Amino acid sequence: MNDMLDRSDQPLVLVVDDTPENLELMSELLLGSYRVKVASNGAKALRIAAGEPQPDLILLDIMMPEMDGYEVCQRLKADPATAEIPVVFLTAKTEQADEQHGFDLGAVDYITKPISPPIVLARVQAQLQLKASADFLRDKSEYLELEVRRRTRDMQRLQEVTIEAMANLAAMRDNPCGKHLARVEPYMTTLATALARQQPLLAVELSAERIVQLGKAALLHGIGKLVLPDRILLSPVPLQGADLQLLHRHAEAGRDALLAAESKLGGVTDFLRDARDIVYSQHEHWDGSGYPQGLRGEQIPLAARLMALIGCYEELTSHHLYRRSVSHAEALQQISAASGTRFDPSVVLAFIEAADAFAEIALRLADDAASIHCELQRLDDSLGETIELTLPAS
Repeated sequence: MNDMLDRSDQPLVLVVDDTPENLELMSELLLGSYRVKVASNGAKALRIAAGEPQPDLILLDIMMPEMDGYEVCQRLKADPATAEIPVVFLTAKTEQADEQHGFDLGAVDYITKPISPPIVLARVQAQLQLKASADFLRDKSEYLELEVRRRTRDMQRLQEVTIEAMANLAAMRDNPCGKHLARVEPYMTTLATALARQQPLLAVELSAERIVQLGKAALLHGIGKLVLPDRILLSPVPLQGADLQLLHRHAEAGRDALLAAESKLGGVTDFLRDARDIVYSQHEHWDGSGYPQGLRGEQIPLAARLMALIGCYEELTSHHLYRRSVSHAEALQQISAASGTRFDPSVVLAFIEAADAFAEIALRLADDAASIHCELQRLDDSLGETIELTLPAS
């Protein structure tokens, strides 16, 4: 039993030859140092090579009936499962052209008959050592690749958790129990997907990976609110004068926070660029009447144009204690009417196409009674009373 266990660690050599005497000769020569399997034809050799345990080396005769050694080698190299097994031709064909053809097919060595046992053993040992080194490097490379993937996943998850923590902190300024952020991410991915489908020129820019990134970046749209006092953030009446200017400055505060993050990283990432564009420019209007810069048209970053519509839909359809919400149909009508003034017409068209999906998200992730009560308590604590008004102008 111990001898069998020891031999199981020895390299396995497959000898392929149609002459029984040659198979016996090679087996006797190799069995002292290696495990040996034999095949009397090409078809059997291919079956053994594809099975388990797989040979570490194949000694292959060329002149065999039905399927010669050249064809066997060609098939071995064409199959990814057997392509890495080294093949050594062991043949009576001595012409240089035959030898060259063998190497062209992928063989690692070419030994002519009659054989010299010391030469055969030396070349077999050399090829097995080369294969062991190649296997080690390949296994190490695969391990490192898997490790990089694992660490990348861990970093991505850490980034997502950090984003969610920052976004939730900002969202708590409004209603810590609501599902606002849970709706914003699928709104963004749904709208961006519809826009990419409608606008072929944007298909490259709005790749599947970028759309997922935009969904995550949208979660940070409200981080500028962290600098606003409750009397501004929770005001039930339209702001004016200095208070309105203070409200507008929250976009700049959010942008500056993300710029500081970029500075810490030592460069700009696509994700932070999208998040910064959303935070700073989501209140810009297509016709130039928005803030903080008064950008118009395609001067407004695409991520911000998408978020502008999403933010409006969310404001219109979600629950607010100080004003009434509107139906999905009414929100669709109001947003469509603002095409070319407040919103990018292309984004509005994408929204119209994705309207049913928006309605489904709004219904599935609607705030429940507990979150509404939570909002009521927060507003009462801040203002001392609950006031219901109609929607103020953006």
